Amino acid sequence: MMKKKYDLAVIGGGAAGMIAAGHAGELGSRVVLLEKNRNLGVKLAITGKGRCNITNAEEDLKNLINIYGKNGKFLYSALNKFSNKDVVDFFENLGLKTKLERGGRILPASDNAKDVVSSLKKYLNEGNVEVRLNSPVEKIITHTKNNNDKKIDKIILKNGEEIIADSFLFTTGGKSYPRTGSTGDAYKWLEKIGHTVVEPKPALSPIIVKEKIVEELEGLSLKNVEISIWDNHKLYSSFGEALFTNKGLSGPIVLDLSRKICKIKTKDLKIKIDYKPALDYPTLDKRILRDFEELRNRQFKNSLDKLLPRKLIPVIINLSGIDENKKVNEITKIERKKLIKLLKEFEMSFKGLVGFEKAIVTSGGVDLKEVDPKTMKSKIINNLYFAGEILDIDGPTGGYNLQVAWSTGYLAAEI
Repeated sequence: MMKKKYDLAVIGGGAAGMIAAGHAGELGSRVVLLEKNRNLGVKLAITGKGRCNITNAEEDLKNLINIYGKNGKFLYSALNKFSNKDVVDFFENLGLKTKLERGGRILPASDNAKDVVSSLKKYLNEGNVEVRLNSPVEKIITHTKNNNDKKIDKIILKNGEEIIADSFLFTTGGKSYPRTGSTGDAYKWLEKIGHTVVEPKPALSPIIVKEKIVEELEGLSLKNVEISIWDNHKLYSSFGEALFTNKGLSGPIVLDLSRKICKIKTKDLKIKIDYKPALDYPTLDKRILRDFEELRNRQFKNSLDKLLPRKLIPVIINLSGIDENKKVNEITKIERKKLIKLLKEFEMSFKGLVGFEKAIVTSGGVDLKEVDPKTMKSKIINNLYFAGEILDIDGPTGGYNLQVAWSTGYLAAEI
């Protein structure tokens, strides 16, 4: 019996894989979508704590590309083909209402990531895509007619079944959240057939610090703070919201800074929190003097309620070395300067990143030099394409990484 042949086989049923398979089906291709899990969109369904920040509303294409750093220019064709505005229109046309939140974040109006997955399943159905669940890939079979014509003949599944197609699109993601199936399997297959993989590292990951004092601050949310990364000088800083964990820090600005940290070779780093970034040292000094004047007969431990979150106060008092029972009108200028420095430069030592278990995305992946940005086609294998997190490109929090999946997936489908 003659084996079934597809126009396109998509390996990986996440965000990039679903939109790519659906779009190829929409264009009339015979498509099979292979997913190793029992369900499609497993990671997508838990993205953004189950809310799914599908994209960002940034209107300027140049600004959007710059957000991704030095590899951002690779996305020029993909974003032109399927922009963030196109993403919103796409989901709205599938019946998914969206909403805009601060920071330009666009989410489903329902706040439910599973509605995004359902919309994509509907899209696959409309495109007559054959979806194969529980179908992990075992190996890739290639052949070379001559030095310039290396192709994939077929892929073999773990159960021994062969999948034959004219073209193959890898959307297998990275190594982040391995419990969702993102275990980096494709990297070793691709290296075997000649591709270069830039070392995968956890990005958008919580930070671990050496100081045990964070255990006392676990669960404390910080708003309007500035956190900076230092070696001998300030390397990076970010302003916004953060959160103390029992091992260090998490939250939006911490996750964004972790993208920078994973690319720094030296790890002898300091992390500094400025709890009052809107006030310079002299202004903060005046503010504290004013508070102390109003509360002149109070003990130090009862004088910081207006200045700091309650959970942070005993930690700051302890680190300041000022007797907690001392009346504020007896606090010396030297003691006050030490307090101000703590508020402006709350310093901790970097120990590491939590790692792939809790990293939102992977930094690294298929070397972009080996992929045509106008088509997402491999420059090494003539019928191989890539989309999504498997590529060596990642962005900050705020919908930017899903935008990569949508844009590259949509473009890659137009083979």
